[in-house]
Amino acid sequence: MKKIFTLLLLGIVMFTVSCKNENSQTATHKNVIEHSDPLPSWNEGKTKEAILTYVNDVTNSESPNFIPIKDRIAVFDNDGNLWSEQPAYFQLFFAIDRVKEMAAAHPEWKTQQPFKAVLENDMTELAKQGEHGIIKLVMATHADITTDEFDADVKNWIATAKHPTKNVAFNQLVYQPMLELLQYLRANDFKTYVVSGGGVDFMRAFVTEIYGIPEEQILGSRIKTEFNYNNGNPVIKRLPELDFIDDKEGKPLNIQKIIGKKPVFSSGNSDGDLQMMQWTASNKLKSFMLYVHHTDSIREWAYDKNSHIGKLDKGLDEANEKGWTVINMKTDWKVIYPFELNAN
Repeated sequence: MKKIFTLLLLGIVMFTVSCKNENSQTATHKNVIEHSDPLPSWNEGKTKEAILTYVNDVTNSESPNFIPIKDRIAVFDNDGNLWSEQPAYFQLFFAIDRVKEMAAAHPEWKTQQPFKAVLENDMTELAKQGEHGIIKLVMATHADITTDEFDADVKNWIATAKHPTKNVAFNQLVYQPMLELLQYLRANDFKTYVVSGGGVDFMRAFVTEIYGIPEEQILGSRIKTEFNYNNGNPVIKRLPELDFIDDKEGKPLNIQKIIGKKPVFSSGNSDGDLQMMQWTASNKLKSFMLYVHHTDSIREWAYDKNSHIGKLDKGLDEANEKGWTVINMKTDWKVIYPFELNAN
């Protein structure tokens, strides 16, 4: 069975609180802080220095490591790398909330699993439904509608939903230091892409405004679709069947198919990003591999080798072995989230 559903299932095991939505105004984030320092939310140290040194080197036309603008491709994982991913992936919370919203039109769900477990906020029972149950849940909430309808559903959800433990809007849980990094790279003529295991249409619905990355530069997992002329009003319909999983080896495959160039800069946080890192490291041009290590149990979460979500085991070993840059979230970042800027 596909890996994405295993990951969603494992996330449910740890999620035991109600996911009831509360009204909230959508947050708007500034990618730039007016400051002479391009990375003001990063503490001074080896990690920040490594990033600045690399960019200065490869953008210097007199350097032997100079990279032409056309080859400055930077790819970023999303979950756990650009925004938080605990205690479960945000897309899973969306699916759970959609089941609750759609339940009035499906009275049979009151007695049918896995929907019954969702409606009763019984995450233990939902976990028992296994991968088959998760597939039913996702397909019921993500398929048999048009792409425009799905886009509207996601936009409506992100405008009102709150994270169950942080009690803020999901779109506030992006990493301020990474927003600054994205902007810094673009200011130096890097073309930035999201390459995530999450659903591509889910992300495209709202992350463009947050990250400053256009929809066509967002890559992710996808379900099958079909074109319907619809009596002169053409639509693309989402089908209840997986098409591609953008995780592990799927990431370099999707990069090659859609971007068509090997990246020179890649950033991730888990073993699911390792193949993307390896692909970037094989570039003949000078490359930079950046791992986010979740070490801050107070401001965010601390997890790595034994985590049910965002497991960082082989990737961390390879990063240490090959000298890739690893962010220690606890010591390298002054703040985690944009809303913390106003508190300081």
